[in-house]
Amino acid sequence: MKTKTQLCTGEKVRLDQIATAYPAEDRPDETEIAHKKKKLNRKLEHLQEKLFASRSHAVLFVFQGMDCSGKDGTINHVFSEVNPQGVLTHSFKAPTDEELEHDYLWRAHRHVPGRGYIAAFNRSYYEDVLITRVHGTIEDKKAKKRFAQINDFENMLAENGIVVVKIFLHISKGFQLDKLIARIENPNKNWKFDPSDLAERKHWDKYQACYEDVLTECASSDLPWHVVPADDRAMRDLAVLRIAVDTLEKLDLEFPPPVPELQNLLPELYDERDKEAGSSKKSKNSKTKK
Repeated sequence: MKTKTQLCTGEKVRLDQIATAYPAEDRPDETEIAHKKKKLNRKLEHLQEKLFASRSHAVLFVFQGMDCSGKDGTINHVFSEVNPQGVLTHSFKAPTDEELEHDYLWRAHRHVPGRGYIAAFNRSYYEDVLITRVHGTIEDKKAKKRFAQINDFENMLAENGIVVVKIFLHISKGFQLDKLIARIENPNKNWKFDPSDLAERKHWDKYQACYEDVLTECASSDLPWHVVPADDRAMRDLAVLRIAVDTLEKLDLEFPPPVPELQNLLPELYDERDKEAGSSKKSKNSKTKK
């Protein structure tokens, strides 16, 4: 059974053959994990600054996973150290009346980031081939057409400078159960509990089958899925941080070229600084004499 992040590029995916946690012997201790995360956070912060300055690309992170897989927490931990002005997040809930009046990709497309920005989707347009299939609001034949449409959509984004990074947070059924119980037992976590999660849990096997189709049919070497073992929160965050850093490093980002004309402004600014320094020194001497 595979225990590390798996890259899905179009081959048939079997989620029951991919572990949701790391063996104890493969897991670094907490100190080492924290050190690695800090190092990756610094790299990501620098790369995000280059991305924002260059305006050459945008990066869209699509997070999918079963309820309690930690999509919100992952987004928060991975992007908390970068400039918040350069990161956009959007959580996809049930479609509004306005959204239902449009094609199913419309509500996602309007939140795709502009060049220079990172966006993180908590759920996405993939819900329209997941929950819709599980509950029978669309037939399998229609879902297959949507697979092709989604592939075309993501290819179009890629051809226009939008890098799409798809991450599936893979948890076990037992892990989900423990999280649901914890949300009820701890009064401070009650706000996280949604009774509908219990109803959706009854469809676990159907969701797994539909996710396997998504991870197989909507994946290629250019637009792969990253299946991240997510029962271990710290290792999950470390894995996604690595994916984020690797993605931005591959863009070979550079700061914009210097503007020579700006050098002409320096004499005036130096002069002002010298005057300010002189004024401050006089004021200090005056106070000392008193």
